[in-house]
Amino acid sequence: MPDISVTVDGVRHDDHVEARQLLVHYLRQRLGKVGTPVGCDTTNCGACTVLMDGMSAKSCSILAAQTSGHEITTIAGIEGQDGTWHPVQRAFHESHALQCGYCTPGMILATVDLLRENPSPTDQEIREGLEGNLCRCTGYANIVRAVQSAAAELRAAAAEPTGPGEATATVPQQADARSTDPAQAPAAGGAA
Repeated sequence: MPDISVTVDGVRHDDHVEARQLLVHYLRQRLGKVGTPVGCDTTNCGACTVLMDGMSAKSCSILAAQTSGHEITTIAGIEGQDGTWHPVQRAFHESHALQCGYCTPGMILATVDLLRENPSPTDQEIREGLEGNLCRCTGYANIVRAVQSAAAELRAAAAEPTGPGEATATVPQQADARSTDPAQAPAAGGAA
């Protein structure tokens, strides 16, 4: 069994894993990170998306043994120190960009990576950037709206001065999407 030393949501884990264990199963079964759902186990749906060294990755396509020396961020790991929501989580909630909520953790983490790479995406760039994450409920219109809203908030926060002549490049991270109540979010209309 390979030894791994991996940081998950800011906590280092030195562990033994089976050579064939997928990251998604390691996160859920060993670390209790159940906010990372198992969707299709075939990399088609994107529900299991996490950030690996800041870049989105489908945890059903990565062996846990391959993560040694890397930093993994799950949906629970983007929360702020004070428990506030990340701007992307807030935008998804406020824009009603979720319905059943199953795809939401992966969709949010893919969006975080998308906005890291492209802080001002067009609607088409959002659709293309999230094409590896499937939502069977919403129709995507409100998801695109949420990404635009989060992008605007992140750009505004990056432009805020933090001191004389300084601008901040980061926004405080925020709470787990499991805190939102999907039953309160109506279905979004439109098509991708």
